[in-house]
Amino acid sequence: MNELLYYDLKDASGVAPGLATQVSREIGRRIVGGHYREDELIEDETKLASRFGVSKSVVREAVKLLVGKGLLEVRRGSGTRVRRRASWALLDDDVLAWHLSVDPKPDFLRQLMDIRRMMEPKAAAWAAVFGTEAEHADIRDAQLKMEDDRTSVQEFVVADALFHRSILRAANNEFLRAMEGVIFSALLSSIRLTNADPRENESSIPFHREVMEAILARNADLAEEKMLHLLSDTTTRLSGAIKGFAVSG
Repeated sequence: MNELLYYDLKDASGVAPGLATQVSREIGRRIVGGHYREDELIEDETKLASRFGVSKSVVREAVKLLVGKGLLEVRRGSGTRVRRRASWALLDDDVLAWHLSVDPKPDFLRQLMDIRRMMEPKAAAWAAVFGTEAEHADIRDAQLKMEDDRTSVQEFVVADALFHRSILRAANNEFLRAMEGVIFSALLSSIRLTNADPRENESSIPFHREVMEAILARNADLAEEKMLHLLSDTTTRLSGAIKGFAVSG
């Protein structure tokens, strides 16, 4: 569900992906999930074509897509190899989405949360200053939806994600908008761990309400402070939900 929600948050095209894209996503998930390990060869074209029920030309196009994302490299005479993680295009929308289809690794989740702590408080402050009335209404609507859907895990996750997206977009910063995929990936990774129990939804609502109220009051300093409080609460709950999780600083 989270991978699909990620694409929805990014306003991805509703057009069904072609065969090559579908195959690239299946292979990409296997790479991100560790089924295909770094520096190891994947199956040849014939085996992959048979596995996915497609032609070799579709497999070649899928591999080309993954080469472009830094996940694979093709070596003439030796096959197709998984590149080391340092070479992956981690900010690519698909790569971020594929991480949502596998169990999160503590280090990766920590780094995502570090990025959230760096970006979202400022986004809240900017939303207070630069957000339009319509954008503020979107934030309010998302927060009210969270309260209405607090007993449903899935609906609450959607409302929570929309709340944070509304704030990011109300900041009206083009560079932040270009980075929002990282926030969505971090948000969805953490939500599925911290809000698996509907009772957890209830405890997080006041933190979101305080952020909303500060933004609507156009109090930038308070909005930044309240978003930090919200993320501190998230960090605390993540620490209790995943072994080995610890945020830097």
